[in-house]
Amino acid sequence: MNRLQANLLLTLAAIIWGSSFVVQQIGTGELGTVTFTGARFLVGALVVLPFAVRQFLRVEREERKFQVSDWSGILATGSVLFIAAALQQHGILRTTVTNSGFLTALYVPLVPVLGLIVLQRKVHFTIWPAAICCFFGTYILSGAQEVDLVAGDLWIISSTIFWATHVMLVGILASRTRAPLVVASAQFLVSGCLGLLLGFFIESPSVGQIVGAGWGIAYIGIFSVGMAFTLQVVGQRYTPAADAAIILSSETVFAAICGMIFLGERLSPLQLSGGILILGSILAVELLPMTRLGRPRPLS
Repeated sequence: MNRLQANLLLTLAAIIWGSSFVVQQIGTGELGTVTFTGARFLVGALVVLPFAVRQFLRVEREERKFQVSDWSGILATGSVLFIAAALQQHGILRTTVTNSGFLTALYVPLVPVLGLIVLQRKVHFTIWPAAICCFFGTYILSGAQEVDLVAGDLWIISSTIFWATHVMLVGILASRTRAPLVVASAQFLVSGCLGLLLGFFIESPSVGQIVGAGWGIAYIGIFSVGMAFTLQVVGQRYTPAADAAIILSSETVFAAICGMIFLGERLSPLQLSGGILILGSILAVELLPMTRLGRPRPLS
């Protein structure tokens, strides 16, 4: 798979996620945040599991043996994923979809910052202006300049640190293990088990609450988790984490498009300019490194 194909997979993941914010807000019924998060990830794990087992056997036989460090990394990635998703879900139920989409995009500039500080990993110079433009484009597109921050937004903001960490961990593990489907399914299983165990202990959900949230669990579990997060893991094997974060941020654009198509919502010229700014940032990350301007100058 080349980088262009990988980025198309990441874009498809963003499309799916863009349609999921509304479902996450209205599809939980009376089920608690932690239990809902665990249930949807467990569904996602079961969706990917048959493909993951097949890939695991092939990689073990033909390429490399899985090490204890690989499983430890997957355990850490699944735990970070659960924390990020639970914090975001808790915030979504206490704020607007508009604020949720905008504030989640805070992880975009965090990815290259954390990569530079923690991993000492330098990125192409285009990443920095593109990440900033992408964030402000999301701000304009979401219309967040017209609403006030509420308590739930703090939960969304806190989740972005874990989303940024998750993006970096996924990139590392997908490349190292050469088994992105195994990474995807295993991290979902970790996140799902954590959510259900903590959920039953903290929230004590009833059968009726679980049934009432069934369609939301199924939709998010199959599409947002099983498909989109798997596409992310596969795509990030061939795309740097900072680039991936910018591409994935286009979920805001696709959320707006879905709103126009299915809900009859309309965007102002200012909001449309925000979408153009996001797409322009993505194109800059993709195309500028291929130009003479984007290539490092030879030493003389």
